[in-house]
Amino acid sequence: MLEQWISATAWPMTPPSAYGSFHLLFLCFGLGISAALAYRLRRCSAVCCRRILLGVGLFLIVCEAYKLLFYYFVIGHGSFQWWVFPFQLCSIPMYLCLAANLVRKEHTRSAIYTFLCAYNLLGGFLALLEPSGLSHDYWTLTLHGFVWHTLLVFIGLFLILSGNGPKSLKDFGRATVLFLILCGMAFCINLALFRASNGEINMFFVGPANTTLIVFKDIAARFGWYAATALYIPCVSFGAWLIFSAVRLLSKRLRTYAA
Repeated sequence: MLEQWISATAWPMTPPSAYGSFHLLFLCFGLGISAALAYRLRRCSAVCCRRILLGVGLFLIVCEAYKLLFYYFVIGHGSFQWWVFPFQLCSIPMYLCLAANLVRKEHTRSAIYTFLCAYNLLGGFLALLEPSGLSHDYWTLTLHGFVWHTLLVFIGLFLILSGNGPKSLKDFGRATVLFLILCGMAFCINLALFRASNGEINMFFVGPANTTLIVFKDIAARFGWYAATALYIPCVSFGAWLIFSAVRLLSKRLRTYAA
């Protein structure tokens, strides 16, 4: 019954090209709606903020469960596709949106919020700007990728506009420690499932399988996966720091303007 339902949603499509009509429409409307909704919800309380994150997190879990079942039944024909294991950088908000409602320590929640504002906002924007990893041969998979990363942008903008964005270097430092811990966990997952995935699994793109990311895949091909990983991790952190710095600067100017 479940297999029949999933298979019935396997509507084929020509993968949309980068900056074609589908991509541009999704960029304009998706990001526009995300920004407008985040602005509309900017005055919600701390409790309301956590409830919104909980709702988004639960929605992401449902979407991810559908994707995993789709890959199992339609793509894998009854074989689990380990390379879509839900532990990529852009998968983490699914867990953190729930965790934000469970943690009691404020500095831990601030680290989660900063991670969502800096690291995942970066991931969402980059994936939407370079959408090759979001475009598939099926409508539902393509929509999943575009909607998912648009929601990452919404989460980041919502936290920033509601005053729950990063406030200090300590917040960013804790978020970066979280990122490094997750990278370590991802590498352990990659090692544990390397054989089962026929060497295809590459959570967080940290190896030992060669990355498929532009620029870094060329580095991996020439110097090895470890060289690409050694460069990739600080580059991601630097990109997140740029977003963190921009958010802090914007927040200061808004407070000055309000005063």
